[in-house]
Amino acid sequence: MSRKTPSPKSERILDVAEELFAQRGYDGVTLRQIATGAGVDVALASYHFGKKLDLFNAVFQRRAVELNEARLNALRSCQDQSGPDGPDVEQIIEAFLRPLEIAQETGDQGWTHYLALIAYVNNSPYWGQKMMSKLFDKLVLEFIEALRRALPGARDEDLYWCYHNLSGALTLTLAQTGRIDKLSGGKCQSSDFRAAYDHMIPFTAAGFREVCNGGKR
Repeated sequence: MSRKTPSPKSERILDVAEELFAQRGYDGVTLRQIATGAGVDVALASYHFGKKLDLFNAVFQRRAVELNEARLNALRSCQDQSGPDGPDVEQIIEAFLRPLEIAQETGDQGWTHYLALIAYVNNSPYWGQKMMSKLFDKLVLEFIEALRRALPGARDEDLYWCYHNLSGALTLTLAQTGRIDKLSGGKCQSSDFRAAYDHMIPFTAAGFREVCNGGKR
């Protein structure tokens, strides 16, 4: 079902759905709970978005275009600034990750909920196949191609396995489970996004270089 023209009420429905889906997952939320949280009738939620699955899809798609554009712009910027040799592995990974940090640091709880929802979907064998590929594969493949140029001689399977590991670390960061807070005795905070990406960028770049040992940079 195609989405109707946005209105304050439809945006409120999306906001509440985004928060509840991020907190409880798809099966832990009913359309009635979303409507109640948004202060509207179930019939109005159904009018704007159809069934719960349609609303789930609308929530997941809403911020994807903006997020993809920010990451692609970051990649294009580092490519333009790096000269004929192109960006190195760290610069490419930074372009992939920093827009997420910027979104998380806006103070907009909607982004916090949305990125937690991405973590939920990406970690699900059911939803991951249905939703991540449709919205994010084109972007991810652009980054993998940039990494392929930065690591000449790397085998494709090694690049994809390294991305798999990067995606796993990113998913845990987006989920903000609080695991690292407890494990470190408070020395690390899952809400400290700058620290998370400051560590993830060199760590994963070193992993790409070690595994994709055909790279010269």
